Amino acid sequence: MSRLLFPAAALLGIGVMLTPHAPAAQPAAEDTRLKNLFQSYLDEEFQKHPLFATQQGNHDFDDQLDDLSPEARAKDVARAKALVAALAKEIDVKKLSQDGRIDYGIWAHTLNYALWSAENDNRFEYDPRTYGEYISDSVFLLLTQSTLPRERIVENAAKRIKHIPKIVAAAKAGLKNPPAILTEVAIKRNIGAIAFYEKDIYEFAKETPGSEPLATPCKAAVEALKDYQTWLEKELLPKSKGEWRLGKEKFAKKLELELDAGLTADEVVKIAEAEADRVEREMYYVAKQLWSKLFPGKVLPPDDATGRHATIKAVLDELGKDHGKPETIVDDAKKTVSKIKDFIRERKILTLPDPDTCQIIAMPEFQRGFSAAYLNPAPPLDPKANSLYAVAPPPKDWPPARQATFFREYNSAMLQILTIHEAYPGHYVQLAYSNRNPSLVRKVLWSGSFAEGWAVYTEQMMLDQGYGDGDLSLRLHQLKFYIRAVLNAILDNKMHCANLTDDDAMKLLVGRGFQTEAEAVGKVARAKQSSTQLSTYFVGRTAFYRLRQDVQRKRGDTFNLGKFHEEVLSHGTLPVKYLPELVK
Repeated sequence: MSRLLFPAAALLGIGVMLTPHAPAAQPAAEDTRLKNLFQSYLDEEFQKHPLFATQQGNHDFDDQLDDLSPEARAKDVARAKALVAALAKEIDVKKLSQDGRIDYGIWAHTLNYALWSAENDNRFEYDPRTYGEYISDSVFLLLTQSTLPRERIVENAAKRIKHIPKIVAAAKAGLKNPPAILTEVAIKRNIGAIAFYEKDIYEFAKETPGSEPLATPCKAAVEALKDYQTWLEKELLPKSKGEWRLGKEKFAKKLELELDAGLTADEVVKIAEAEADRVEREMYYVAKQLWSKLFPGKVLPPDDATGRHATIKAVLDELGKDHGKPETIVDDAKKTVSKIKDFIRERKILTLPDPDTCQIIAMPEFQRGFSAAYLNPAPPLDPKANSLYAVAPPPKDWPPARQATFFREYNSAMLQILTIHEAYPGHYVQLAYSNRNPSLVRKVLWSGSFAEGWAVYTEQMMLDQGYGDGDLSLRLHQLKFYIRAVLNAILDNKMHCANLTDDDAMKLLVGRGFQTEAEAVGKVARAKQSSTQLSTYFVGRTAFYRLRQDVQRKRGDTFNLGKFHEEVLSHGTLPVKYLPELVK
């Protein structure tokens, strides 16, 4: 799933409302006061960070781009510090309603997280990929998700593209000794960005190739990006000696901030290790039932650690032969959707969004290199816009053998699990529900642990309710997809805290996780490109699973699965630690 950008906080306009001698407010009034403060914060953020505005569905600044100079970013940090201090003084938390207290907690936590990141994990200094979001994603969003008239969208895009040389200049001024792997990914993505502005943009804009108003700014952008490409390759890459590992202390603090779930880094790993053992046992039980069908007459391996592992691997390898091709992967994903949606309706898993605005597309070249798929939801302030479920074919520069391993990983069964996770009833459905929640705080400052946790929870839930009619291949791949989420948390910790080598990481993913080489190589690279995000899947899923079990036990015969799901999703995409008090 794609992650939205949360720039450092802004303060403009809030000073008028932060009156030091305001009269005592009733709970409803204090909630309104908080709401107004947050709206003023957003108004300032949108003005100073046009990409953020576009991502949230505000189109007032679609023709502009952010000032990313070191000086501008320093002012962002100063405003954020002032706002944290002001909120603590001017909002009486005791007078807020339950929802108001939660919104206050989310906002204050987000501001503190942004300040910690600016000081300890500043992506504008160590991650060249960050500037790519402004270079290409900023315009791609306009052309694929804005609901403005097409002519206006094209005009805004043309004006926004004119700012790309400034983004390139900011990147050159801001980047300081990044890790080599991040620079390498940025180099590949920038090649995709050049191709986007040379050719692909006209297709997305539904304009004649080479026509105005896009042609002139695109030409200037391409010139700037080619110069940037040379700088990335010749100047930045040789100097990219930075350490991608966060280290134990920073990782522990960042994980606490990212998850906001009341768990420490050590606790997460301990729980994940035990769960990995349990899931592997369950995988063996399923694989053993498939053995005689796939290998008739062949003796089942011994029931010991080596034999159980061999059984699971042989069965998965055989099942993986049923897969598509690079040119069909998007159509293959589309074919899974109708069947999944019909099942959700028939079994009353929940009420699907109507109208359905989820589009399945091939992931653009300039966004590849991080994951095999993502869901970019309709923005909260423009909920009628399209949501994009993007699927990435294997990179074109991969040799045929490596491409083949990719498709053995994302075979016909796994593609169904992926669609459940990314779209129905996973990310697309959950975030569509989230956009209905009245809290602007929860719409904008959403929790990754909630979003990813829900998506992983739905994978098992769908099969438990009968999706696939007991297809053991589907169940084995669901378990494989889940153990991947469990191992993500272990990999995340050990790569950043325990100096886990690439070879040992591959052994963990290929050996314990039964991943193909191509998938494992990509995941090791992803662990280096991010920190703590890989832990959100397991921690979030654990929270949802435990909540479901607890609520179901307490409600007994009155428990209704569909109503439970809708109740859980009705509260917005908030930190999972709040769920037990909201869903009783």
